[in-house]
Amino acid sequence: MASVITTTGFATTDFDLWPTASKTVLFILMFIGACAGSTGGGLKVSRVIIVFKMFHKEMSHFIHPRLVKGIHMGGKAVKDETVEGVKLYLVIFIVIYMISAFIISFDDKGIDTSFTAVAATINNIGPGLAGVGPTRNFSDFSLLSKWVLMFDMLAGRLELYPMLLLFASATWRKK
Repeated sequence: MASVITTTGFATTDFDLWPTASKTVLFILMFIGACAGSTGGGLKVSRVIIVFKMFHKEMSHFIHPRLVKGIHMGGKAVKDETVEGVKLYLVIFIVIYMISAFIISFDDKGIDTSFTAVAATINNIGPGLAGVGPTRNFSDFSLLSKWVLMFDMLAGRLELYPMLLLFASATWRKK
């Protein structure tokens, strides 16, 4: 499990043989990734913590509508712009993940292979589960799927915003 959350890609055992609950934990850990500032993939631990704190804050507002509560990390208040940035990043991540999984699904490899192939690439994990498990590889995917997975790998490693900027017309316009 340490190799999954640190995105080293090592597999010392065939975790495809593990019970479903263990594979589910592994799948969840694929998304958390490394710490902020790390070149490791995933959503980053700090973003996941902010998301949970945003959720807790919103639930508190449902119970106490007049409550004024901020989000704090490390004893310091997190700026609203940072929280909004995390929200936007999460939405972009989910949209790219779902579009990628949809495109990969046309290869008809099964939902577990499709979803974990995208999770493994966008989070830079290495192996996924089922058809892309630790004893298998990505060679059976179509050319289109391989291009989508390559984009996901780059987007996960370089972060989503720089990759999306490559496709923005303003990036290529001369001034």
